[in-house]
Amino acid sequence: MTLTLGLQERIAQVQERIAAAARRAGRDPDAVTLVAVSKTVDRAAVDEAYRAGLRQFGENRVQEAKAKFGSGRPADLTLHLIGTLQTNKAKDAVALFDVVHSVDRAGVVDALGKRAAQAGRRLPVLLEVNVAGEASKQGADPAEAPALVARLAGQGWLQLRGLMTMAPLVADQEETRPVFRALRRLRDDLRRATPGLGLPDLSMGMTNDYPVAVEEGATIVRVGRAIFAG
Repeated sequence: MTLTLGLQERIAQVQERIAAAARRAGRDPDAVTLVAVSKTVDRAAVDEAYRAGLRQFGENRVQEAKAKFGSGRPADLTLHLIGTLQTNKAKDAVALFDVVHSVDRAGVVDALGKRAAQAGRRLPVLLEVNVAGEASKQGADPAEAPALVARLAGQGWLQLRGLMTMAPLVADQEETRPVFRALRRLRDDLRRATPGLGLPDLSMGMTNDYPVAVEEGATIVRVGRAIFAG
Protein backbone atom coordinates (compact mmCIF):
# COMPACT_ATOMS: atom_id res chain seq x y z
CA MET A 1 0.00 0.00 0.00
CA THR A 2 1.41 3.40 -0.99
CA LEU A 3 1.83 5.77 1.90
CA THR A 4 -0.19 8.96 1.74
CA LEU A 5 2.26 11.81 1.34
CA GLY A 6 0.00 14.01 3.44
CA LEU A 7 0.37 11.72 6.43
CA GLN A 8 4.14 11.66 6.12
CA GLU A 9 4.22 15.44 5.87
CA ARG A 10 1.99 15.84 8.92
CA ILE A 11 4.13 13.50 10.99
CA ALA A 12 7.28 15.34 9.91
CA GLN A 13 5.71 18.69 10.78
CA VAL A 14 4.76 17.52 14.28
CA GLN A 15 8.22 16.06 14.83
CA GLU A 16 9.88 19.28 13.69
CA ARG A 17 7.67 21.39 15.97
CA ILE A 18 8.60 19.12 18.88
CA ALA A 19 12.29 19.45 18.02
CA ALA A 20 12.06 23.23 17.68
CA ALA A 21 10.29 23.58 21.02
CA ALA A 22 12.88 21.36 22.70
CA ARG A 23 15.72 23.43 21.26
CA ARG A 24 14.09 26.65 22.47
CA ALA A 25 14.07 25.17 25.97
CA GLY A 26 17.65 23.91 25.71
CA ARG A 27 16.49 20.30 25.71
CA ASP A 28 17.39 17.29 23.60
CA PRO A 29 14.56 16.67 21.09
CA ASP A 30 15.19 12.94 21.44
CA ALA A 31 14.07 13.19 25.09
CA VAL A 32 10.48 13.76 23.91
CA THR A 33 8.31 10.80 22.87
CA LEU A 34 5.52 11.38 20.36
CA VAL A 35 2.44 9.27 21.06
CA ALA A 36 0.07 9.25 18.08
CA VAL A 37 -3.47 9.32 19.48
CA SER A 38 -5.28 6.83 17.30
CA LYS A 39 -8.60 6.72 19.14
CA THR A 40 -10.57 8.20 16.23
CA VAL A 41 -9.04 6.17 13.39
CA ASP A 42 -9.17 2.55 12.31
CA ARG A 43 -6.43 -0.04 12.28
CA ALA A 44 -5.62 0.67 8.63
CA ALA A 45 -4.71 4.26 9.53
CA VAL A 46 -2.57 3.02 12.43
CA ASP A 47 -0.78 0.59 10.13
CA GLU A 48 -0.09 3.40 7.67
CA ALA A 49 1.33 5.59 10.42
CA TYR A 50 3.42 2.63 11.59
CA ARG A 51 4.85 2.20 8.11
CA ALA A 52 5.65 5.92 8.16
CA GLY A 53 7.84 5.34 11.20
CA LEU A 54 5.64 5.88 14.26
CA ARG A 55 5.81 3.27 17.01
CA GLN A 56 3.91 4.81 19.94
CA PHE A 57 0.09 4.92 19.81
CA GLY A 58 -2.51 6.06 22.32
CA GLU A 59 -6.07 4.84 22.84
CA ASN A 60 -8.85 6.12 25.10
CA ARG A 61 -10.99 3.04 25.69
CA VAL A 62 -9.96 -0.48 26.56
CA GLN A 63 -12.62 -2.27 24.54
CA GLU A 64 -12.03 -0.23 21.39
CA ALA A 65 -8.29 -0.77 21.67
CA LYS A 66 -8.83 -4.50 22.20
CA ALA A 67 -10.83 -4.71 18.98
CA LYS A 68 -8.26 -2.66 17.08
CA PHE A 69 -5.03 -4.16 18.44
CA GLY A 70 -6.05 -7.56 19.76
CA SER A 71 -4.42 -9.42 16.87
CA GLY A 72 -1.65 -8.84 14.38
CA ARG A 73 0.07 -6.17 16.44
CA PRO A 74 3.75 -5.57 15.60
CA ALA A 75 6.11 -6.53 18.41
CA ASP A 76 7.69 -3.08 18.51
CA LEU A 77 4.41 -1.13 18.64
CA THR A 78 3.95 0.45 22.08
CA LEU A 79 0.36 1.01 23.15
CA HIS A 80 -0.59 3.68 25.69
CA LEU A 81 -3.91 3.93 27.54
CA ILE A 82 -4.61 7.65 27.84
CA GLY A 83 -8.31 7.60 28.67
CA THR A 84 -10.16 6.95 31.90
CA LEU A 85 -9.84 3.38 33.17
CA GLN A 86 -12.77 1.64 34.81
CA THR A 87 -11.63 -0.80 37.45
CA ASN A 88 -13.57 -3.67 35.85
CA LYS A 89 -11.41 -3.24 32.74
CA ALA A 90 -8.12 -3.53 34.65
CA LYS A 91 -7.48 -7.14 33.58
CA ASP A 92 -7.83 -6.32 29.89
CA ALA A 93 -5.78 -3.15 30.32
CA VAL A 94 -2.89 -5.07 31.85
CA ALA A 95 -3.00 -7.63 29.05
CA LEU A 96 -3.18 -5.08 26.23
CA PHE A 97 -1.35 -1.86 27.13
CA ASP A 98 2.34 -1.20 27.59
CA VAL A 99 1.81 2.04 29.56
CA VAL A 100 -1.24 3.34 31.45
CA HIS A 101 -1.37 7.15 31.76
CA SER A 102 -4.71 7.47 33.54
CA VAL A 103 -4.15 6.19 37.08
CA ASP A 104 -6.14 8.74 39.05
CA ARG A 105 -7.60 7.14 42.18
CA ALA A 106 -6.93 4.48 44.79
CA GLY A 107 -9.35 1.96 43.25
CA VAL A 108 -7.49 2.03 39.94
CA VAL A 109 -4.14 1.63 41.69
CA ASP A 110 -5.38 -1.43 43.56
CA ALA A 111 -7.14 -3.02 40.57
CA LEU A 112 -4.16 -2.59 38.26
CA GLY A 113 -1.74 -3.81 40.92
CA LYS A 114 -3.82 -6.94 41.51
CA ARG A 115 -4.18 -7.75 37.81
CA ALA A 116 -0.52 -7.03 37.04
CA ALA A 117 0.52 -9.38 39.85
CA GLN A 118 -1.78 -12.09 38.50
CA ALA A 119 -0.31 -11.62 35.02
CA GLY A 120 3.24 -11.60 36.37
CA ARG A 121 4.17 -8.42 34.53
CA ARG A 122 5.46 -5.10 35.80
CA LEU A 123 3.30 -2.38 34.30
CA PRO A 124 4.57 1.18 33.76
CA VAL A 125 1.97 3.74 34.85
CA LEU A 126 1.55 7.49 35.23
CA LEU A 127 -0.47 9.34 37.83
CA GLU A 128 -3.05 11.57 36.16
CA VAL A 129 -3.45 14.90 37.96
CA ASN A 130 -6.15 17.47 37.26
CA VAL A 131 -3.85 20.47 37.67
CA ALA A 132 -6.29 22.88 36.02
CA GLY A 133 -9.08 21.89 38.41
CA GLU A 134 -11.64 21.54 35.63
CA ALA A 135 -14.77 19.68 36.70
CA SER A 136 -15.02 18.13 33.24
CA LYS A 137 -11.53 16.61 33.43
CA GLN A 138 -10.46 13.37 35.06
CA GLY A 139 -7.46 13.21 37.35
CA ALA A 140 -6.54 13.39 40.99
CA ASP A 141 -6.47 16.67 42.85
CA PRO A 142 -2.84 17.80 43.25
CA ALA A 143 -3.28 17.58 47.04
CA GLU A 144 -4.04 13.86 46.65
CA ALA A 145 -0.86 13.14 44.72
CA PRO A 146 1.46 12.33 47.66
CA ALA A 147 -0.92 9.72 49.07
CA LEU A 148 -1.46 8.15 45.65
CA VAL A 149 2.28 8.08 45.00
CA ALA A 150 2.75 6.26 48.31
CA ARG A 151 -0.01 3.82 47.40
CA LEU A 152 1.60 3.16 44.03
CA ALA A 153 4.95 2.59 45.70
CA GLY A 154 3.30 -0.19 47.69
CA GLN A 155 2.24 -2.01 44.53
CA GLY A 156 5.25 -4.06 43.55
CA TRP A 157 3.91 -4.83 40.09
CA LEU A 158 3.31 -1.20 39.11
CA GLN A 159 6.18 1.01 38.00
CA LEU A 160 5.37 4.69 38.56
CA ARG A 161 6.99 6.52 35.66
CA GLY A 162 5.67 10.03 36.23
CA LEU A 163 2.69 12.35 35.97
CA MET A 164 0.11 13.13 33.32
CA THR A 165 -2.32 16.02 32.85
CA MET A 166 -4.69 17.60 30.34
CA ALA A 167 -4.77 21.35 29.90
CA PRO A 168 -7.95 23.35 29.18
CA LEU A 169 -8.91 23.79 25.54
CA VAL A 170 -8.15 27.46 24.83
CA ALA A 171 -7.66 29.63 21.75
CA ASP A 172 -4.20 30.81 22.79
CA GLN A 173 -1.84 27.95 23.60
CA GLU A 174 0.19 30.25 25.85
CA GLU A 175 -2.68 30.07 28.35
CA THR A 176 -1.81 26.43 28.94
CA ARG A 177 1.73 27.19 30.08
CA PRO A 178 0.87 27.64 33.80
CA VAL A 179 -0.83 24.22 33.82
CA PHE A 180 2.18 22.43 32.38
CA ARG A 181 4.54 24.35 34.63
CA ALA A 182 2.44 23.41 37.65
CA LEU A 183 2.64 19.71 36.78
CA ARG A 184 6.42 19.92 36.46
CA ARG A 185 6.67 21.68 39.80
CA LEU A 186 4.41 19.10 41.42
CA ARG A 187 6.72 16.38 40.08
CA ASP A 188 9.72 18.22 41.51
CA ASP A 189 7.98 18.61 44.90
CA LEU A 190 7.18 14.89 44.99
CA ARG A 191 10.78 14.04 44.20
CA ARG A 192 12.03 16.24 47.04
CA ALA A 193 9.55 14.73 49.46
CA THR A 194 10.48 11.17 48.55
CA PRO A 195 14.19 10.57 47.99
CA GLY A 196 14.79 8.02 45.27
CA LEU A 197 11.48 8.71 43.54
CA GLY A 198 12.40 9.00 39.87
CA LEU A 199 9.29 10.19 38.03
CA PRO A 200 11.20 10.74 34.77
CA ASP A 201 8.10 11.25 32.63
CA LEU A 202 5.70 14.14 32.22
CA SER A 203 2.87 13.27 29.82
CA MET A 204 1.35 16.58 28.80
CA GLY A 205 0.47 18.42 25.63
CA MET A 206 -1.88 17.57 22.77
CA THR A 207 -2.48 18.90 19.25
CA ASN A 208 -3.47 22.39 20.43
CA ASP A 209 -0.61 22.98 22.83
CA TYR A 210 2.20 20.40 22.59
CA PRO A 211 4.99 22.90 21.71
CA VAL A 212 4.32 24.79 24.96
CA ALA A 213 4.24 21.51 26.88
CA VAL A 214 7.64 20.56 25.46
CA GLU A 215 9.05 23.93 26.45
CA GLU A 216 7.79 23.27 29.99
CA GLY A 217 9.38 19.83 30.26
CA ALA A 218 7.05 17.28 28.65
CA THR A 219 8.73 13.97 27.90
CA ILE A 220 5.59 12.53 26.27
CA VAL A 221 3.16 14.43 24.05
CA ARG A 222 -0.13 12.95 22.89
CA VAL A 223 -1.01 14.17 19.38
CA GLY A 224 -3.97 12.96 17.34
CA ARG A 225 -5.60 15.50 15.02
CA ALA A 226 -2.33 17.02 13.79
CA ILE A 227 -1.30 13.56 12.58
CA PHE A 228 -4.47 11.83 11.44
CA ALA A 229 -6.80 14.66 10.39
CA GLY A 230 -5.63 15.20 6.87
